[in-house]
Amino acid sequence: MRKGFTREPKRDEPATRAKNYITPSGLQRLKDEHRFLLTRERPAVTEVVAWAASNGDRSENADYQYGKRRLRQIDARIRFLTKRIEAAEVVDPEAPRAGQAATRAFFGATVRYANAAGVERVVSIVGTDEIDLNRNHISWVSPLGRALMKSAAGDSVVLQLPGGTEYLTVLEVSYERISVEPFREPPGAEAPAKGLPRRR
Repeated sequence: MRKGFTREPKRDEPATRAKNYITPSGLQRLKDEHRFLLTRERPAVTEVVAWAASNGDRSENADYQYGKRRLRQIDARIRFLTKRIEAAEVVDPEAPRAGQAATRAFFGATVRYANAAGVERVVSIVGTDEIDLNRNHISWVSPLGRALMKSAAGDSVVLQLPGGTEYLTVLEVSYERISVEPFREPPGAEAPAKGLPRRR
């Protein structure tokens, strides 16, 4: 049996210590959010800040203070997304594979396994920007992702968790399209700017 890694990486590790492996749809979601923030939300908030700044004392101007704070948040998110996109190493689960690359679990694999009680579960191994427990998308650096890494059908693996040890049996490894939840613009994202009174 193989033991899975037990340490969860710190929040900043993926961007600074590891390649940002990601699926094509995952990268597209990052790009869509980056484009929205840069070309739509940031200009809208900048307009709010400019309007609020023209309304007198900035130190007591709630609209101005909130707008500046929101602008800092947007800029921080844009910087983060830029780094993640630049560091992206795209891995297509549907790309042709040969030998062990087609039969063992690596990044992009969909794995069906069972625990000691016989309960089966199917997970897809994706990047840290694509984690979605509702879709059973797990990170390749998570304890489960690392435990399953390089396993093949019939292998037994040991998953070490803070709450104890789990013994898993790999039933099937496949490579298929992994659909990541697309980026969706938040409702009314530009409404504040559209509702501003025109300057005199």
